[in-house]
Amino acid sequence: MPNQTQLSEIHSMMLKRRQAIPETVQMNLTTGAVDVVVRQHARAKHYRLSLHPKKGVVLTVPKRGNWRDAQDFLSRHQTWLNERMDQIAPPTLLAPDMSVPLRGVPHQLARTGNLRGLVELDETNSQINVPGAPDHFARKLGDWLKAQARQDLEKQVQFHAARLELSPKGITIRDQTSRWGSCSSSGQLNFSWRLVLAPPYVLDYVAAHEVAHLREMNHSARFWRTVKETLPDMDRGHDWLKVHGRELMRFQIKG
Repeated sequence: MPNQTQLSEIHSMMLKRRQAIPETVQMNLTTGAVDVVVRQHARAKHYRLSLHPKKGVVLTVPKRGNWRDAQDFLSRHQTWLNERMDQIAPPTLLAPDMSVPLRGVPHQLARTGNLRGLVELDETNSQINVPGAPDHFARKLGDWLKAQARQDLEKQVQFHAARLELSPKGITIRDQTSRWGSCSSSGQLNFSWRLVLAPPYVLDYVAAHEVAHLREMNHSARFWRTVKETLPDMDRGHDWLKVHGRELMRFQIKG
């Protein structure tokens, strides 16, 4: 039979495992307190700390993980998080009178004051006019931006698919903030609507990138050769996203 010390250790281990994992936890950093979103993921094999454009700091805990180990992991990565807090900024909600890039060019957002009509650019092509009631502003603007993104992406996807002799199943425009595009095993291409905010050559690069995945579902040397085959100047768009991509991901249609 186990002695008293062993029983105490077993009891301590059981308490450690039973301790509930909270949805959020506050962490003190040099810049002040920050809320950490905690999520338990069935497929996660390790504890992971990440920065999300909308959610902020996210701690991923494996399905069989426990809260004490999660806390220890957070503590060990406090310095890492301190060094990266400048990458986190609150989302920028699109609203009247603010400036937003459209195809890389700054545009002013404005309400027309009319309840009916379509979203359209003004004569100088420097202002986006949005009709409708004030509480419909975000929805109308969002629908228009997504339609503009689809228009540009359908054209460029078709162009690169023809060059590479590939056939995508279709494209979907999403509000994703973790990636600019993706390609499913069925051949469906998915893109973030925020690509329409970037210069056209950036959208063109992401279109070529995802079309190339129809041939190579990886990021091998053969994949990058495929991208360059259809878009020799691929580095221009790739490099722009590395420098400015995070700024565009902060734009949000509604809270």
